[in-house]
Amino acid sequence: DQANAGDGKQKVPLAGVDPGAYAGLAARTGLGAFDGEALEGHGGGAGQPLPALASPAVAERFGTGPFSVRTGDGTSVTVRIALVRAFTPAVSGDDFLVVDRAGLSAEAARPSLLLLTGDPLDAGALRRAAGDAGSVLLRSAERGRYVDSPLQSGAERVYAVAVAAGAGYAVLALLLSLLRAAPERTALLARLRTMGLTRAQGRRLLVLESLPQAVLAAAGGALTGWATVRLLAPGVDLTTIALATASSPVGRAGLRTDPWSLALPAVAVLVVAVGVAGVQAWWSGRRGSVTELRAGDAR
Repeated sequence: DQANAGDGKQKVPLAGVDPGAYAGLAARTGLGAFDGEALEGHGGGAGQPLPALASPAVAERFGTGPFSVRTGDGTSVTVRIALVRAFTPAVSGDDFLVVDRAGLSAEAARPSLLLLTGDPLDAGALRRAAGDAGSVLLRSAERGRYVDSPLQSGAERVYAVAVAAGAGYAVLALLLSLLRAAPERTALLARLRTMGLTRAQGRRLLVLESLPQAVLAAAGGALTGWATVRLLAPGVDLTTIALATASSPVGRAGLRTDPWSLALPAVAVLVVAVGVAGVQAWWSGRRGSVTELRAGDAR
């Protein structure tokens, strides 16, 4: 974090890594995966510039040409940006450079940060192993700090209320629609009963009648939800909404489609539609047996 780039007045966090191992770590964590061979090189002060992985902000500032970076021990190395990634495991923030540590001086390349990945990682065991030599920080713990934030909990409550209100309006709309059509359906069942249709067959008929529009509504809702997420995802970064700081150690949290979130509402629409139709069929059959189908029952 003491490196100075370009004219020496711009501080840029610099990470010297083992390219192969670090590329594997970036791929497993999903934070800026890249090809480790693209960072291998032994240039810098003598020979060719050292390939570097940079953030978009640093790449825009320095371009693809070689420039000098002075490290914390006072030595300088010439680097050239070869890869651009928005995130990297070793450094959080909008500015960073990652190079092959073999191209740095012995003092600058000394290990100062150990990055581990695994499931699960025992924070207590890691702290006991580190002792007083260093501090232990887990991404899972950092994520947990933001789980119960006021903004997130408030958004969850708003979402829950919206879902409950939408479900209530959907059930009310179905009930009103079926009640409006109840007299015609009861009369139709009465006529069919006089021709030998049983009560069970009448209930099945009403349920099957409600299925086509319910299936179309469920499929249309799932398709609309999927398309909405896909269209909004490129321009929405949830970390800027959920976190107070511009950058966070947990990386970018973008919108993504969740199969369960799309499937459960669709299934709920089918269940509610069929359930309401079944209740109406039962009630229509019960009423019909006492009133309109009295002549048919007497036969």
